[in-house]
Amino acid sequence: MRMLRWSVGVTMKDKVRNEHIRGSLKIAPIADKMVEARLRWYGHVIRRPEDYVVKKCLSYATQKRQRGRPLATWLTTVQKDMKNMSLTVDDTENRTQWRRMIKKADPV
Repeated sequence: MRMLRWSVGVTMKDKVRNEHIRGSLKIAPIADKMVEARLRWYGHVIRRPEDYVVKKCLSYATQKRQRGRPLATWLTTVQKDMKNMSLTVDDTENRTQWRRMIKKADPV
């Protein structure tokens, strides 16, 4: 955010909100970009052959966790992202369609 403020010529003393700066430069929030990157990598892994090492690791069962709220795994986070965007695993098979569906972060 500091670089964006510098490029616009705004300081913290000017009391301009981050949302306004991001909107004027047409830059998406970093959280949206992270979701897009996770889903792009997930689609890449799913399209790989069955004997691919990373794809095998997705099917491993996680170990028993201690009491309390379990830590979120990468796969559970991806599944939540897919649910929020109403995507399925079958959508990953068509690469161009998958890229179009997950490309939601940039407000062009």
